Amino acid sequence: QVQFAESGGGSVEPGGSLRLSCVASGFPFSDYGVMWYRQGSGKEREFVAEISSDGRYRKYADSVKGRFIITRDNNVNTVYLRMNNLKPEDTAVYFCYVRYQVSDWWGQGTQVTVSS
Repeated sequence: QVQFAESGGGSVEPGGSLRLSCVASGFPFSDYGVMWYRQGSGKEREFVAEISSDGRYRKYADSVKGRFIITRDNNVNTVYLRMNNLKPEDTAVYFCYVRYQVSDWWGQGTQVTVSS
């Protein structure tokens, strides 16, 4: 079935950068758009970014626009999230997501912590 293997999370100081990776399997990756969501402690899960199947269209939440960049490499079934100028409010667990065959599929999540 659909699976995501996420990596790249960690702890950084404000203003720092991280790149998250999400390796997908179990579905025709190159035919589907993929999204990143995040969930802070005690908060609801929120949309962060999405990318179309061919990588040509991208959308971002207002809170991260201009700082985060979503990309993908269909040759290795991977979607990335480059996070620049990180802020404490970016602290959250970040999840890779796809809607496939009328179902929601989520990765396990990777922790990002931004603090001084």
